[in-house]
Amino acid sequence: MSDTTDHTVTVSEAAARRIAAILAKNADADSLRISVEGGGCSGFSYKYDLTSGREEDDIILERDGARVVIDPVSIIYMEGSVLDYVDDLMGQSFQIRNPNAVASCGCGTSFSV
Repeated sequence: MSDTTDHTVTVSEAAARRIAAILAKNADADSLRISVEGGGCSGFSYKYDLTSGREEDDIILERDGARVVIDPVSIIYMEGSVLDYVDDLMGQSFQIRNPNAVASCGCGTSFSV
């Protein structure tokens, strides 16, 4: 498995708190897996899954009791990104601030590079 200290994606404090809370309520999962898939209104979309499985080459990010797993293909599209959790008048959601995205859709889950 990849070293947890060498990564290019940052997990915010708010995201770490929310992930840890979700994982604490789910006995079948110990990680949030984020992947990038083709599709969505802007070309690529983020996918979030609760998981306990890992691949040998996964990138593992840990902060304050939260564990995020990203596969090596997805990390290419996410380099330099910040995973955040927002709770405002518009609702609650994980948001990825991706400096590689040249366009994104209004829902914040689809982007193009």
